[in-house]
Amino acid sequence: MSWQVCRLVLRQFLSERMRAIFKKTPQHRALDRGAGTLLHVSSLPSPYGIGAFGKDALRFVDFLEAAGQKYWQILPLGPTGYGDSPYQCFSAFAGNPYYIDLEVLVSDGLLTEQECSDCDFGSCPDKVDYGTLWQNRNNLLRIAFQRSKGEFEEEQEWLDDYSLFMAIKGHFEHVSWLQWPEGIRFRKPEPIEKLRKQLADEIQFQRFCQHHFFKQWRQLKAYANKKGISIIGDIPLYVAYDSADVWANPKEFLLNRKLMPTKVAGVPPDMFSKTGQLWRNPLYNWKRMKKTGFSWWRRRIEASAALFDIIRIDHFIGIVNYYAVPAKDKTAEHGKWAKGPGKVLIKAILESLGDSRLILEDLGHVTKKVVKLRDKFALPGMRLLQMDFDSEIEKNCAVYGGTHDNETLAGYFPDNPLAAETLIHEGYASRADLVVFQMQDYLGLGNEARMNTPGKLGGNWQWRLKEGQITAQLAERLKGLVDTYDR
Repeated sequence: MSWQVCRLVLRQFLSERMRAIFKKTPQHRALDRGAGTLLHVSSLPSPYGIGAFGKDALRFVDFLEAAGQKYWQILPLGPTGYGDSPYQCFSAFAGNPYYIDLEVLVSDGLLTEQECSDCDFGSCPDKVDYGTLWQNRNNLLRIAFQRSKGEFEEEQEWLDDYSLFMAIKGHFEHVSWLQWPEGIRFRKPEPIEKLRKQLADEIQFQRFCQHHFFKQWRQLKAYANKKGISIIGDIPLYVAYDSADVWANPKEFLLNRKLMPTKVAGVPPDMFSKTGQLWRNPLYNWKRMKKTGFSWWRRRIEASAALFDIIRIDHFIGIVNYYAVPAKDKTAEHGKWAKGPGKVLIKAILESLGDSRLILEDLGHVTKKVVKLRDKFALPGMRLLQMDFDSEIEKNCAVYGGTHDNETLAGYFPDNPLAAETLIHEGYASRADLVVFQMQDYLGLGNEARMNTPGKLGGNWQWRLKEGQITAQLAERLKGLVDTYDR
């Protein structure tokens, strides 16, 4: 064999080898250096009880552009259940109908201005009144649905199960699906088809809501992207037990023959809680998921990547090792750590991302294995300045003042008014590719504006911007930070 042939054979071997390596380890694109603002859609101003995808959202995008912000981070967009937490939703795929802008429906001829102004959305304009919204806002959507011409097909693989689930849930007065009749609980064909026919109109209403949610969201996202602003979406690692996801895919979760969880998610006791946190989310059946190539997770990531430019995965450490608590326990004290799927799931996620990118919420029980997995794929983790001010900050990470679960900076430093502003400057000046602060922190608000207090029942997820709080002066101040620190 001549040296030329040997050279060609060697080149082909190396080329195939490199392709195999890159196929085996999907590459993640780094984040662009920039600054962002954390503000959930529900916190936007609007006259209709909760923030939505309409003109106030567009104005906020305009503010972000004027402020030199490259990123807008939001919380999960799913339909919330008991407790109103966006981290406990009826679906990991569906959207929350609360965010459908009513004024857009008016312009579509599906509602009148008078109908919207006559509706009671709650008495406090700067807090979300979920109870009143539940009673009244859906009634307006039903009026709009009755006036629609049925042209609202939103073809999504998950939509049939979700629409059926929500229709059945309403039929049984919104109790958990665990309390449904056995034939419906176990999805027996005959009783399911009987209910499907009986609830056909309600199923169509659910499809109507999803159509308008996604239509309006795509328009808002396109507007933001045109302004050079990327949307950071948030997805919880776990899903709620009372969800279409678990009801429609019980084999993907650790459930017994009665479809009850055998073990549930949580975190062990620590300095913040003597008994730990018992979340009660069902755990995944990782062995089965691995056999199917993580098909459910792939669908979830593909759906999220269609909505967001960047996906923040909450509680990333659970992919490496997760805390399993016996379902019968009333506290998280007696759970045990178990090994998660690790790199095989991360590969599946990266292969499903498309053009989107990731941020990992790698806080909490961070072991060497968590760091090793994160760094193996060059994925950016998170740093909280509230908790980790003195440590050196690496480039490939996202720095936050605090998250939705933390006190505001002004609330955290009540006796030091300069501390919050100092942390904001430190974050912008850091090496981190991305720096994000809550809107409350840019405004210098105290804990009256806190979004969520973990472990507290009621009073969470309610804070909203007041009219006039977002000003040209604030945009100018943030733009000055962006220019000073080259973001």
